[in-house]
Amino acid sequence: MSKSTRYLLVSLPTTISPSNDRDEALTALRSAVTTDYGTVLPFPIPEFKIATLDALVQQADDLAKLEGTCEAVVSKVGDSLKAILEGDESKIADQKTVNDKPVDQYIRSFHWNKVKYRADKPLAELINMLQKEVTSIDNDVKAQYNHGNLSNKSLTAIVDPSLIIQDSEYLETHLVAVPNQQIKDFLKSYETVSPMIVPRSGLLIDSDEEFTLYAVTTFKKHSQEFIHKCREHRWTPREFERKEGGNEEEKKEIDKVSKDEKKLWGVALRLGRTGWGEAVMAYIHVLALRVFVETVLRYGLPLQFVCGLVQTTPKLVKKARGSLDASYSYLAGNAFGRDKKGRITKDDSSTSADMQAAGHMGDGGDYSAYVCYEFEIN
Repeated sequence: MSKSTRYLLVSLPTTISPSNDRDEALTALRSAVTTDYGTVLPFPIPEFKIATLDALVQQADDLAKLEGTCEAVVSKVGDSLKAILEGDESKIADQKTVNDKPVDQYIRSFHWNKVKYRADKPLAELINMLQKEVTSIDNDVKAQYNHGNLSNKSLTAIVDPSLIIQDSEYLETHLVAVPNQQIKDFLKSYETVSPMIVPRSGLLIDSDEEFTLYAVTTFKKHSQEFIHKCREHRWTPREFERKEGGNEEEKKEIDKVSKDEKKLWGVALRLGRTGWGEAVMAYIHVLALRVFVETVLRYGLPLQFVCGLVQTTPKLVKKARGSLDASYSYLAGNAFGRDKKGRITKDDSSTSADMQAAGHMGDGGDYSAYVCYEFEIN
């Protein structure tokens, strides 16, 4: 999977070819883009059951929101994989597959999954099914990765017992989990939240994505007041006791925690790999539905269109779109004004608002004369 890949999903009426033939229309699309700016591949989309025009306009809006959700979930699961594999790009790439295929291969060879998302179902039902699936993936990932942080998990393998004051008549060490966004406030104020705190005793023990663990030493007679003040500031006091039996018992506890963490790591990795693939699959199917709905709204019935996938790069995507604009701006008819070179002008705010309300505007609010959605997956 390459980070330098950008995709365009383009739908055009088959009337762009003299014969009105779908294959010839795809050839015309290839000629418009040219190999200088990208590779054009067929992107077959079934003809779905449609309802009323009002329903289609609402579905266009629903799909736009769902696409944003899909993109966020794909990114979130990707971040989880990155954390599990400690940023190793090679290992991360190995885990990012869809149906056991590299993501580029899956997108380039896309066919609607008629088993998972039956094409004979109404559009509204398919959209609802995809919404539930994406929500489920998001919830599963949240549940799996929320298996503990420094405010609640075992500290046996984290805290060196030598850092804890033992058997002192007057002093006591407290462990405090501080939310990361409150670290500056904690360091400025922990010495003064209660009496008899040993100056500069705050010692950083460990940190994770949510909390940082500190050790603070106080006089015993003020320990309870310090703990109370910590809770008031929403710093979490943590208890830590040495295991009876000395080093041997501590070693057993550490070994147990280590085994548990390895088990959780394996489960998290499997879930991350599966979740990422399923999220990407849902994302591409949502894009396919967006293209279909927009095609019906834009070109009307009966449906005679061809959809192509343009695989390009971030540097060439503007040129690819410019070439498409030059070839197919006439499809806008008289909806927009044109400059001296025949190009569509985009400063007609009232017309733009009408087109956007009808579902005919791109993601950035810019109108194009043809159906086109740009995306990338990292």
